[in-house]
Amino acid sequence: MEAATYTALARQTGLMREMQIIANNMANSSTTGFRQEGIIFSEYVMESNQGDYVAMPASRIGNSLYAQGEFKHTGGALDLAIEGDGFFLIETPEGERLSRAGSFSATAAGELVTHDGYPVLDTGGAPVFLPGNVMDLQVAADGTVSADGQPVGQIGVFAPVDQARMVREGGVVFRADEGWDPVENPMIKQGYVEDSNVNQVLQIARMIEVQRAYETGQKFLEREDERIRSAVKTIIGQG
Repeated sequence: MEAATYTALARQTGLMREMQIIANNMANSSTTGFRQEGIIFSEYVMESNQGDYVAMPASRIGNSLYAQGEFKHTGGALDLAIEGDGFFLIETPEGERLSRAGSFSATAAGELVTHDGYPVLDTGGAPVFLPGNVMDLQVAADGTVSADGQPVGQIGVFAPVDQARMVREGGVVFRADEGWDPVENPMIKQGYVEDSNVNQVLQIARMIEVQRAYETGQKFLEREDERIRSAVKTIIGQG
């Protein structure tokens, strides 16, 4: 296989992967706390079957968009949104993770949990518990939870040490291997949730661009295949 064909096939694979990412972004455009994903294209050098070296394009997921999404008012006492920097810290079966999805609920035991049932952690890394039969539940901007006027805990807000190296696990959960630090002066809004930050108009525009680029690459591969077939027929005919 020639270098041009290698390169074209690698490019087609990358474009197909980007189309899958765009489709996933569109599907999660209404998911609370979702962060838009993107593709990073790069090049690497590999040795071809002919012994020469070819620059090959490569694509990988790696540039999640962390811009704040729109706030939607729900009025729910356990619906929380972080204004500005920071993430909620939650306990998953795989360990502690960060998330901006603040649509919480309380279990029968009073534990504050996410939509998936993962415990929400406080400033010290312990689960947050709410007392039963509360008439008035308030969450202050700094995360302090008060039940009928009495403080019962403080929801933690943390910032990753290296946000660029966070790894997405699931739709709205991120792993931060470098760790995280408490956010000074966090701003939590009770009764709101943060919508996805996906820009649907830009995603549709990019989808059209990727589709056209893929079609162009497909035509190139078809012409290249025809050229090789013609060359083989000529060689065989001369033999």
